[in-house]
Amino acid sequence: MEKILHETALAMVAPGKGLLAADESTGTIKKRFDKIGVENTEPNRQAYRDMLFTTPGFEQHTSGVILFEETLFQKSLAGQPFPQLLAAKGVVPGIKVDKGAHALPGGGADETITEGLDGLRERLLKYREAGARFAKWRAVITIGPGAPTYDCIHTNAHALARYAALCQEAGIVPIVEPEVLMDADNTIEVCEHVTEWVLAEVFQELYYQKVLLEGMVLKPNMVVSGIKCPTQAGVQEVAERTLKVLKRRVPAAVPGIAFLSGGQGDELATAHLDAMNKIGGVPWKLTFSYGRALQAAALKAWSGKNVEAGKQAHLHRAKMNGLAALGKWDKSLEKAA
Repeated sequence: MEKILHETALAMVAPGKGLLAADESTGTIKKRFDKIGVENTEPNRQAYRDMLFTTPGFEQHTSGVILFEETLFQKSLAGQPFPQLLAAKGVVPGIKVDKGAHALPGGGADETITEGLDGLRERLLKYREAGARFAKWRAVITIGPGAPTYDCIHTNAHALARYAALCQEAGIVPIVEPEVLMDADNTIEVCEHVTEWVLAEVFQELYYQKVLLEGMVLKPNMVVSGIKCPTQAGVQEVAERTLKVLKRRVPAAVPGIAFLSGGQGDELATAHLDAMNKIGGVPWKLTFSYGRALQAAALKAWSGKNVEAGKQAHLHRAKMNGLAALGKWDKSLEKAA
């Protein structure tokens, strides 16, 4: 089992490839569809994801896809189960398993705890039978007045570790995602401090739960300025501060780190990843696990009807991020597209 987990984790962070996060809940994808005037129906969600997954050549830059539960059990428009379609392309199918973030009793302002542990053991067996080989669980840490609190960080870290242990028991690689939100007005120094604190707590809990580090993938935020902060750190500073924190808190046994984009613009998320890989000198593969930063352009180009334009936009962003995962991206490549 350990060998299988390790091999799957390595495949997920293969050089020049990253993860497509296509696991938006029904409510979240409605917000995306509303912006392009597409009705949020199951057939439309199926058609949109079919467009993404049948993009010719996207597998050259994509190691795995995180699916929403509905999508895991859907078929392509051609009638092939989505997990089979992806696996046939050499893309590892995964599944989002948490049940969302809910208010943390006794927590600070806007603090949450991610739920979904009840019945998870049984659900994981069902997901694996359907073709999922990895899973994702997102913990959310808010920066704000009086936040984060130790209770919030500790409770979420404990839940992440319990989830990860259950995944590995089922032969599924856990993506461990502790996200420090970038929504506030905090400086990059505050984000650096909180991110280091969160990662320290997460890896302590993973140790207590006997999670195999070689059989997991970390999905952290980058160390960035809060989006409302009047002073925004530059690309190089973000890369340097992020790597500093990771070197301090992430064991070398972890095969790879697949960053979330967290609301960054498409090109900025790519530039940050590229800068980190240009610096290099780290024991893990550094890659991407982007949702909006991979899909926004494709969603707009598709708009419910233009499938080929959607595929072209998807392939371009996948290619750009694949280059960034190798430290070979350049802004001029965007203009040439």
